[in-house]
Amino acid sequence: MERFLKFGLPALLLALLCSCNNTRKGVVSYQDMPTECMGTELDGSYTVRAWGYGRYMHDAKEQAKKNAVRDILFKGIARGRDGCERKALLLEVNAYEKYRDYFDRFFADGGDYLDYVSMRDRRPGSWQHFRQKGGITCSMVIRVQYSELEARLREDGILKH
Repeated sequence: MERFLKFGLPALLLALLCSCNNTRKGVVSYQDMPTECMGTELDGSYTVRAWGYGRYMHDAKEQAKKNAVRDILFKGIARGRDGCERKALLLEVNAYEKYRDYFDRFFADGGDYLDYVSMRDRRPGSWQHFRQKGGITCSMVIRVQYSELEARLREDGILKH
């Protein structure tokens, strides 16, 4: 018993303390990665790098597309190349909640958001993916048709200024 108290108990306590550390190093999560502006185009579109997460690769890519449009609409783009940053298109407070039915349909799987997303800038290295426990995190370079999106929101009565 004395030998256990001298060697075994400290080893057991050390093992318990080490196993309590929940931090995972090297895991990339799209929640940690904001959408980043890569450039603006002459047609009024923005090229951005957006992140998505899903159980399968297809789900992660679709989520990245949704996040690109959603960030341009509600958050704005604060990171990226100089002169490329953009305020949110909808500055109205709680716009998503106010027009929830509209945006739930807009962002549904296969919804209208796809009309404003282009993969025109796709080239080698324009997307990456990372496997995680339970799914895949994906980053993609996406072109969002900003001026067309703005016109649609004005036409539908969502954007009033």
